[in-house]
Amino acid sequence: MKTAKKTAKIAIGYVRVSTARQADEGVSLDAQRAKIAAYCDLHGLELGIIHADEGISGGRADNRPGLQRALTDVCKRKGVLVTYSLSRFARSTRDCIDLIERIEQCGADFASITESINTASGIGRFFFRLMASLGELERDQVSERTSAALGHLRRQSRRTGTIPYGFDLADDGEKLVQNAAEYTVLARIQAMDEAGDSLNAIARTLNAENIPPKSGVRWYASSVRSVLARVEALA
Repeated sequence: MKTAKKTAKIAIGYVRVSTARQADEGVSLDAQRAKIAAYCDLHGLELGIIHADEGISGGRADNRPGLQRALTDVCKRKGVLVTYSLSRFARSTRDCIDLIERIEQCGADFASITESINTASGIGRFFFRLMASLGELERDQVSERTSAALGHLRRQSRRTGTIPYGFDLADDGEKLVQNAAEYTVLARIQAMDEAGDSLNAIARTLNAENIPPKSGVRWYASSVRSVLARVEALA
């Protein structure tokens, strides 16, 4: 009796770059496509199509048409969504977990080449969730260090260089006093950043709600970056 030939599982690839600079760092779209093709060949997967998002931040999954097409295709074919790395797939740990759970719920699998993750196996699913938990722990630790640093600055009430967002200069011209309204906005900016929103998206949200920056009349990606960098420097 003739044995039926086993059909190879279909793979759907996904690649992304957010800036032109990434092409010079070895993670161009073509480099990612080549890695995915090699991975599929090595693991006996039939590569169907590779979807791409070019010049798009990984902050939000619903803002990436290439990713949405890849998700639709892999769920329809019950295949494997293959990506070069988790950083190309999603910026936020929470977003990454939600996306992979969506893939698993429709009967498909996920593989990330750089991290050697493949949810088709039990050990692969365990390893992914372990990495996700470590990522959440790291974010919590960063948040705690940031809060502690800001608390120290408030207690010292000392001015260091330019007046940071969230504070005003006291009447003595030396000490800093907390600006309650700005401090609330600062906490929100941090929350949006940790949730994976891009700098441009954060700036658009603040401008749409008519929230003024420390100087000037509008928020820009650069001003949001400066605020976040100031907080990070204090951590």
